[in-house]
Amino acid sequence: ARALLQQLPPQDCDERYCPDLAEEERRQLRAFSARRRQEALGQGLACPVPAPCHGCPCRKCGRRLNKGDPGVSAARLGDQFWHPSCFSCHFCHQQLVDLIYFQQDGRIYCGRHHAELFRPRCASCDQLIFMEECIEAEGRRWHLEHFCCLECDEPLRGQRYVMRSGRPCCRGCFESLFAEPCQACGDPIGAEGEEVTHQGLHWHGRASCFCCSRCRKALRGQPLTCRRGRLFCSDACSRGQDSSSTASDSSDSAFASAPSPDP
Repeated sequence: ARALLQQLPPQDCDERYCPDLAEEERRQLRAFSARRRQEALGQGLACPVPAPCHGCPCRKCGRRLNKGDPGVSAARLGDQFWHPSCFSCHFCHQQLVDLIYFQQDGRIYCGRHHAELFRPRCASCDQLIFMEECIEAEGRRWHLEHFCCLECDEPLRGQRYVMRSGRPCCRGCFESLFAEPCQACGDPIGAEGEEVTHQGLHWHGRASCFCCSRCRKALRGQPLTCRRGRLFCSDACSRGQDSSSTASDSSDSAFASAPSPDP
């Protein structure tokens, strides 16, 4: 039942599952659903491969199907057969529950991913978007009113935000709940601050924080040594010696992350 709900979202075809839609959006949903049923919806037929199709290739994997082998046919795609395990959505590759499929350009899809060929899906409510405007961020889309902070639900349209686990977070919530403390100064690394990470530790990207703990040499793009959470430009500095007297043999490096993009 869970797989069927995932593959055939009821809100994609029945306005009763979309109570907040405006009348024009309801009209578009009804028309969209009717067109899909008429042009693309089908149900695969599971049956033994008949004698006239003995030796025919599976439409997906190309391996032959012999007379009597279990197979699946799809009337909308002609006189062809699939192995049952091959009769799956072209996009998500899940086997089609109850063999209900939608076809497009000779390919079969589950209902969810067929709908997404034509309409974007809101990352918050999981409904298709029929409005002319929506918000796009990190490759996902939202209804305008659904683009809100994951913690406080503050609307973020026109505001600066940070993406966390694929969902937007306002700057205030991010800095109070998720910002990592700088290993050097102890202050949180804010949403707009450049962050450098190394061995699971975090620093501000500025030279005053990400630098050698002994000689204060800036370490961005330089070899470094990390001991007990402290950074050094060389083994000599880590032992308390003058770094100019001994060459460093460290090849460690750190990752710098740019500030989160604006909406």
